[in-house]
Parts: sequence; structure tokens; C-alpha cells
Amino acid sequence: MESKKEFFLECYKLGIIKFGRFTLKSGIESPFYVDLRPLASDPKILKNLANYLLEMLPLDNFDLICGVPYAALPMATAMSLESYIPLIIKRKEAKSYGTKKLIEGIYQKGQNCLLVEDVITSGKSLVETISEVEQEDIKVSDIVVVLDREQGGKQLLESKGYRVHTLFNISEVCDILQENGELTENEVKRIHDFLQGNHIEFEDKARASYEQKLKNVQHSVSKKLLEIALAKKSNLIASADVTTTQELLALAEKVGPHIVALKTHIDIISDFEYEKTIIPLKELSAKHQFLLMEDRKFADIGNTQELQFKSGVFKITDWADFVTSQVIGGFESLDCFNNVGVVAIVGMSSKGTLTTSSYREEALKITLSHPNVIGGVSQSSIPEEILLFTPGVNLADSGDGKGQQYNTPEYVFKTLHSDFIIVGRGIYKSNNPEEAAISYKNEGWNAYIKSLKIIATHN
Repeated sequence: MESKKEFFLECYKLGIIKFGRFTLKSGIESPFYVDLRPLASDPKILKNLANYLLEMLPLDNFDLICGVPYAALPMATAMSLESYIPLIIKRKEAKSYGTKKLIEGIYQKGQNCLLVEDVITSGKSLVETISEVEQEDIKVSDIVVVLDREQGGKQLLESKGYRVHTLFNISEVCDILQENGELTENEVKRIHDFLQGNHIEFEDKARASYEQKLKNVQHSVSKKLLEIALAKKSNLIASADVTTTQELLALAEKVGPHIVALKTHIDIISDFEYEKTIIPLKELSAKHQFLLMEDRKFADIGNTQELQFKSGVFKITDWADFVTSQVIGGFESLDCFNNVGVVAIVGMSSKGTLTTSSYREEALKITLSHPNVIGGVSQSSIPEEILLFTPGVNLADSGDGKGQQYNTPEYVFKTLHSDFIIVGRGIYKSNNPEEAAISYKNEGWNAYIKSLKIIATHN
């Protein structure tokens, strides 16, 4: 086999370790993240890994091999195939049907089992796993681990009398990568400081300012939004979820001077008439210098969306500056919106939403490539080439009891790098919508300014 160093570098090419800033399951922020699951996708590497692990062990001591689910299961399987030591499988939890077993396979009480783990951190989860295996009257004396994060796990297990065999530790890995030009001296120092529990400073990636974005955006609606934001010192979009023309126009009059756009659901206006509803609304948008955002959330094939956009009583194409649309119909379904900007629905703010990570990934591909799209609605950050519109922003409430989840302006600008906040009930349900709009305008602008300067410090 190749040398241990060469072997690790082959593994590293699969992306098993990433360096940067990562939040671990425990909530701690780490300068590196380890995920060894990609190793199972390369048969040659998996076979070599199994042999490296087996070479460290007194194989005559073991009757069984068991991989800790799930990442170590392929490794344990490969080790079993190479050594002819029988494999048993531990479930994450016992079946609720049939035999209700926690351990699957053929074994006898009193047999000695080698436990296989991919990464060891604190060692607490391994202690729990060992306990569960030993409840089946199977002995565990040795654990073999691919990578030790050097955060006390090995020492914890050894203090309990177990022998822990590690193929690599993170310090050794850092030395290999630094020697190979993959890590700088400062990056290695940061990792060592983290492992020793020292104070770690993370510098947040600087977000682009409105001025910077204005130089780069291509769509005329994007330019208008950014120009209004700078002129008014506002990033506020007010959501007008009201049901009558009188309420709509009254709200637009009160909040218009303080917003960059008014978001409408025009089809919920019970007394809609184009002449009495839209004409005065357009006059107010010109008077107070804000754009009209129709939150139609189009979600159909392109031909149907074009009819919904250009025909019918609402004639959205005649008055909306930009619209929202799902991207479930695919790239070409957005072609009909050629005289307005499109804000794609990448993620929603309601609890239990089906806009999963895989959906968001595909939606972003369309969002970034379609010329009509100016940005996305999302509850997570998106590439800064496009504008991020974040709904569900509220200063006071954490939710509405119906699945709506709220975020604060500080959170969405600092963490998500939002460009515009969308506020509904916090304004139109307020006793004084104008005062509420001014409050959100100021909070949003201050949060944006602060997000341009932040250097966050973490332990």
C-alpha cells in the first residue's frame, strides 16, 4: 500500500475535512469540520482504509466487528471482508416491530467485539454505544477510530479501561496538509488554539453594501430598489395583507414615505376595481417613491402563468414592478415575466415547510441563471449576486401560533446578509401603522449598517 501520508491525501481529495467556520451539533463553533462518509464511495480507498485499520490491531482478540452507525458501517463491513471476522450491526434504535432487536447478526454471549468509529470527539456517544452493545452480553475491549479530533474522547474511553486505536489525529492531519500547501501557518495555529480551548476569533465575511450591489446588478428593478433604499435609508417592504381598497390605500398613504416597496396580495381585495384600486395605488407609489410588489407566488406552467400575469381582472403586468414566483415550473416558466422583476421563492418562513435543502439548491440554480430574476425569498443566506428578501420579520413576537416563525432585523442582516425585510402584521395590525413603519425602517437600516462592520468574536 501507499504510505500513510499519501493515503490521507487521497482521502482528503474526497472532501472529508473542510476548514473555515462551522457550528457543531453541540452549538460550538469550530475552525474545521470532519465528514468521512465520502470514503465509502471510493471502493479502492475504502479497501485500503480497512487494511490500515486492521494493521493496527491484534486481530486474534476479536470474535466480532461492529461499526457505529451510520458513517462507520461501510468501514466495518470492509474490515470484515478483509479479515473474515464476522460483522454485527447495531441499530440507531431498536425496531418497534418483529424481534425488536438493537443488534443484528449472528453472535454468542461472551464474544469479544471490536468497535469501529469514524471520528471521535468527546467520546460520550461511544460510551453510550458500548453500553448498548454490552447489554447484549457482548464484550468490548477495543475501539478503532479513523480520526481523533483530540477533544478528550480518547482519554475518556481509556480512563474507563478501553483500548483506543487511532489511524490519524487532527494535529497530524494539519501537519500533513500544511506540508502539502493546503493549510497556512495561521490556519494551523487557529486549529491548535481551538483544540487547546483557547479564545478563537472568527471574522465574519464582509457583506456587500447597497452601493456595491448597485454597481453590479443588471436588472432595472434591482437598481430602482437599491436607489430608493439609499435615498430613504430604508430597506423595509411593508406587506399589505388587507382586504379592502380603502384599507390598502390608507396603509399605502401612511407607510409610503418610509418603505422601498409595498407588497400586495391583490386577489384578496374584496371590492377590487382596476380604476378605483390600482390607479390611486400607482399614484401613491409615485408620490411617495416606493415600488409595487405583487406577492402572487405564481406556481404553474409558463403558459398558465402568463395568462394569470397578463389577463383577467387584475392585469398584474400593467402595474406591478416586481412579483413573486415559485420556481417549481422550471426555468422557462419564468420567461413570461419579461417586463417586471421576479423574486423567486427559495424558502418559506412557516414551520414544516417543504422547501427542503435539496429543493433550495435546485431553486437557486434557476434563480441565479434566469435574467428576469432579481432575487429570492429565503430564510437562509443566498449568493450575493442577487437580492435577498426576508419575510417573517417582527420586533416583538416569536410566532403566531399558526406555524409562522419570526426573525429580528438584527438576525437577518447579520447572519443571513438580507437586503430587504418584509414586515406584515407588525405594521398593518399596529395601532399606528406609520409609527410602526418608522420603527421598522430605523431598526432595519441600523441593522444593515451594523452588519457592514461586524467582526464577531466567539469562544
